[in-house]
Amino acid sequence: MRQIIKRNKKEQGHSILEFALVAMPTVTMLLGVVVVGINLGRSDQVQEICRDADAMYVRGIDFSQSGNQQELVRLGQNMNLQVSGGDGLVTLSKVTFIPDPACGTPPDPNCTNGKNVLMQRIVLGNTTLQSTHFPTAGAVSQDAQGNVANYTTDSNAVIGNFVTNGFQLKPNEISYVAETYFRAADVSMGGFASSPGIYAQSFF
Repeated sequence: MRQIIKRNKKEQGHSILEFALVAMPTVTMLLGVVVVGINLGRSDQVQEICRDADAMYVRGIDFSQSGNQQELVRLGQNMNLQVSGGDGLVTLSKVTFIPDPACGTPPDPNCTNGKNVLMQRIVLGNTTLQSTHFPTAGAVSQDAQGNVANYTTDSNAVIGNFVTNGFQLKPNEISYVAETYFRAADVSMGGFASSPGIYAQSFF
């Protein structure tokens, strides 16, 4: 009986070690599931803000006006969206396809020779965060409403990657694009699963 008791005492240390070896990766995995779950919920919020912003934009809401900007901030208040600063960035862009002269006059509606150019861009929020996925070829001149000057002739207004994202516009057709990005630094696991942010885009 004494030998059995002594053997059990020796095995106690092994049991603690085995528990630690199993518990550490299990806890890490559970924390990862929590982080992913929270970010999925936030992803839905970001997509909803993006769709709502684009729906208002395509209906002619002027987001260069402070009153309309505050309405957009209200939609994103749970994600700390602000007119300037905060944890989010909203980019609204109006893009059109200018056909090549070879498309004819009037242009052939199926003609794909031409260029996508930026007509207007309005940015709201923290401009130090991730910028638009549809950059222009260079710096453009804009007025107080974000309208691009001479976009039909300014080579800097060309957006080279708009077609590559699967959105081939018809000649002179206009697309209203909303992009939202929100950082989620408070929900991350340093060294395991960092969360750089959540991005969404919407097209009308």
